[in-house]
Amino acid sequence: MQRHYYALDLRDDAEAIAEYERWHQPGQVWPEIIASIRASGVQEMEIFRTGNRLVMVVQMAAGQGISREAAEPDAKTLAWEALMDRYQQRLPWAQAGQKWVPMQRIFSLADA
Repeated sequence: MQRHYYALDLRDDAEAIAEYERWHQPGQVWPEIIASIRASGVQEMEIFRTGNRLVMVVQMAAGQGISREAAEPDAKTLAWEALMDRYQQRLPWAQAGQKWVPMQRIFSLADA
């Protein structure tokens, strides 16, 4: 298994953060979005929050890259992304058009 880690910020607004979290509760993410994520080869995905910073952990089969970004998004995915965009803000170092920024591992106890 391969894990990929990404970071993104939410607008620093308690009400917006609470609403974003409600959208991510079980049964709230649109089924088409869940199907799209799974179809892209993602085996597991988790999002963690501290303050307004999000970290997303994506687990893929060994040797498999994330293909979701390369695929042309459908109308439902575009609608979901527009909805989530109301709550999100880009990291200052994100590339143009980039939402979730890949994180680089800098330490592993297994390698120490």
